Amino acid sequence: MTGPTNNTLGWMLDDVLKVPQARHAILLSADGMLRAFSKEIDRDDAERLAAGLSGVQSISRSTAEFCGTPHTPWRQTMIEFAHGYVFLVAAGEGAYLAVSTGEDVDMEAVTYRMHKLVDRLGKELTSPARQDTGSPA
Repeated sequence: MTGPTNNTLGWMLDDVLKVPQARHAILLSADGMLRAFSKEIDRDDAERLAAGLSGVQSISRSTAEFCGTPHTPWRQTMIEFAHGYVFLVAAGEGAYLAVSTGEDVDMEAVTYRMHKLVDRLGKELTSPARQDTGSPA
């Protein structure tokens, strides 16, 4: 998996942006670390949004019992704004793919492309939890 300073998967995220009205795509880990970003968003914005979106997926997952049982797996969240949407999907163990769009986007086309990208990348999109890197006391 690419590290936070390496955007080798960024070009693959650009594929999702072929849908008209799709704006940006980022790949993030569950702990909010940016893993990859599309070409039309700068690294600082992508890192800030990755941190925020990790909280969105966490909150979304915590409401599973509202749809069945507390252990119902979370798959995706969509947020609607006055002029667009943010789609957030699971992209493997501990990894999430987020795409922002305009308000007139074909939602089905965006989510289809997102899921196809996740399928195509497979294990490259997984992001295991970070290990404690501190030195022992």
